[in-house]
Amino acid sequence: MTLHHVSYGDGTPVLALHGWTPDHRLMTGCLEPIFTDLPGYRRLYPDLPGMGQSPAGDIDSSDGILAAVQSFVDEQIGAEPFLLIGESYGGYLARALTRERPEQVLGLSLICPIGTVVENADRTVPEHVVLRSEPGVVESLIEGEDFTDLAVVRTATALAAYRKDVAPGLAIADTAALDRIEKKRRLSVDPESGPVWTRPTLIVCGRQDSITGYEDTYVLLPHYPRASFAVLDVAGHNLQLEQPELFAALTREWLQRVADDAQGLP
Repeated sequence: MTLHHVSYGDGTPVLALHGWTPDHRLMTGCLEPIFTDLPGYRRLYPDLPGMGQSPAGDIDSSDGILAAVQSFVDEQIGAEPFLLIGESYGGYLARALTRERPEQVLGLSLICPIGTVVENADRTVPEHVVLRSEPGVVESLIEGEDFTDLAVVRTATALAAYRKDVAPGLAIADTAALDRIEKKRRLSVDPESGPVWTRPTLIVCGRQDSITGYEDTYVLLPHYPRASFAVLDVAGHNLQLEQPELFAALTREWLQRVADDAQGLP
């Protein structure tokens, strides 16, 4: 299977995997503003099977999606070392890909990732709350727009980012295929089943994330001894839309740690 993708820039590959249901725009929206001033990176943004413009084919499990991502890496990156970024479900896949390619992945960044508990109903998460809002934003929503379902920050800026980065992917997802795959969403091999992974890692969670939370992710830290772990206040599952400046600063710092590590610097 060939995954639809977009690519920007030249240099060290950076593979970015979006979450469940949206498409690559979830990642380009938050990452491209960061990489605009950072030359030397080739950013690859695929649509996962059943999402965006990538067909699901006969895939019926996360194992199948992971296999498609593996093939994408073989086709687009080959044996070249690369950086890996995953959001939510994409973070779950990214951890598994790191397990499979521990020497090839130079650095790992996880944004509101699924932690040790894959099934939504079993996760430890806070109740959904709204901590920042602007007058008129909720009233401006189009019928059927589900921005408020996850939003901790209900501002015009956050809504505009949601409409640009999240909603377009939601609208075109193959929901029948995703319903089929979701029945086998747990990978057959646990992402942390191998040796500890000792390269620069960033894990960013929302303190008010009512979808994946942060407690089920915190327990991953022993497996990633080079991880910075940040839990941001006033941030839900769309953390990158609600705390863009903090998110960008943490990502730039991670990129510098990865670059230093690749050069053997402390």
